[in-house]
Amino acid sequence: MTPTLVRQHLRHAGPPSRVDRRVRARDWAEIQERMLVPLHEAVYERLEVGGGTRLLGLGCGSGLALLTAASRGAAVTGVDDSSPERMRLARERLLPEGHGAPARGDSRIVWGTPADLAGAGGPAYDLVTAFEPVGAVAGDSEGLAETLASAAPLAARGAAVVLVGWGPPERCATSGVLRSVGRLAEPPRDGGWRPARRDDLEEIAQRAGLGLDGSGRVACPFGYADVESAVRGLLSTGLLDAAVAATDEVQADKELTEALHPHRRRDGTVWMPNVFRYLIARTR
Repeated sequence: MTPTLVRQHLRHAGPPSRVDRRVRARDWAEIQERMLVPLHEAVYERLEVGGGTRLLGLGCGSGLALLTAASRGAAVTGVDDSSPERMRLARERLLPEGHGAPARGDSRIVWGTPADLAGAGGPAYDLVTAFEPVGAVAGDSEGLAETLASAAPLAARGAAVVLVGWGPPERCATSGVLRSVGRLAEPPRDGGWRPARRDDLEEIAQRAGLGLDGSGRVACPFGYADVESAVRGLLSTGLLDAAVAATDEVQADKELTEALHPHRRRDGTVWMPNVFRYLIARTR
């Protein structure tokens, strides 16, 4: 099986989702986050991430992408202000002094925004990543261009900036599942499903004042041991929070279980092929 990073701090209209955020964060870290590991590895391989790399991870969540880069020798800094529960897990992974293991050298986890890193000193970053895929729900790229623009002064001139998006719906089986369950939140409002557009990432990069420097696609199938794990993993992304808020978690679980049925294999596992796209931009 393979983890995903998707923007989980969307602002929805209506009452807040009635979920245990600590459970959601743990499900994310234990089930879902690993789905994008092939993407992380492809990006790091292409950009030759290793010793000497100074990486800034925006929206770092529970930190698996940072951990992967650190294992290649990179000095990593993660910043996020969306989920204190996920950030706690990131600290456990990368700064585990209190858990019987030494802290990983040159690792920092910061609650906040890139502005909170200004004036911190140290060499400029040569790689900035935004690994939370956009293009799954309406508004999931809101504010991203501004975040990238605020991070650019922390990076060296010509530093790589990586953005990630969902691939075309016809190549992402999970898109159909999200769309089906997302209908619970109709009439459409903030957080409703929308198909990814071909130039989403380029438009965001250009609004952030970045130059374009290539792209790629990576297959990232979502695989789960059983339907229960699939339900827990997909709910942990936050992409279905509007559906949960519009009905309740029991109804959302039921609809999600039914939507996953075509993707269940004879041995009980769940398998959904997906393709994700990444864009490499450059600071000016």
